Amino acid sequence: MKHLRTVDDVMTHAVISANRRTPLKDVVKAMRQWRISALPVVSDEGRVVGVISEADLLLKAQGGDESRAVSAGQLMTVPAVTVTGNAGIAGAARLMARGHLKRLPVVDDDGSLVGVVSRGDLLKIYLRPDEDIAQELRELIMTRLIPAGSATVYVHVSDGIVRLNGIIPDPSLSDVLVRIARTVPGVVDVTARFDTEVPA
Repeated sequence: MKHLRTVDDVMTHAVISANRRTPLKDVVKAMRQWRISALPVVSDEGRVVGVISEADLLLKAQGGDESRAVSAGQLMTVPAVTVTGNAGIAGAARLMARGHLKRLPVVDDDGSLVGVVSRGDLLKIYLRPDEDIAQELRELIMTRLIPAGSATVYVHVSDGIVRLNGIIPDPSLSDVLVRIARTVPGVVDVTARFDTEVPA
């Protein structure tokens, strides 16, 4: 399994969308058929101009100004909250959590729709095999963080939980290694127990 780091690694490329003129009945049919909670609304050029969600449709059902809307363009939420494919998974998760969003349209540099990422897509990182996580951590620690021969670090991963142990030259290095390990996609938790090498 490849390292899952960006939205592009986990997003859905086949996207159901609407345009401003799409009748609301067709929007609801598409949501039910594809079992999705929101649709990006795109311009004729393919740029994301808004999002229409179940929440928007419920506002229409309640009455008020929204009750007169008959098309996606009249009821959609603007501006659309979007993310680019090269955005990090953690950043996209924070964006979703802050906005209480279930799905985000993924756009290219011109704002054109290229995919959709859902909460479920972002959770794929926790399906990484333990050995993949361990291998990435070993490479990261031994090739980038610790000069050759200056420390002995063992990496064990079980159910996404990382255990680090070994011998390090400086006790403060333990906190650094734990922080780095937590950034690796798929890591659930990190514990560390190191001995400090005493100079002869």
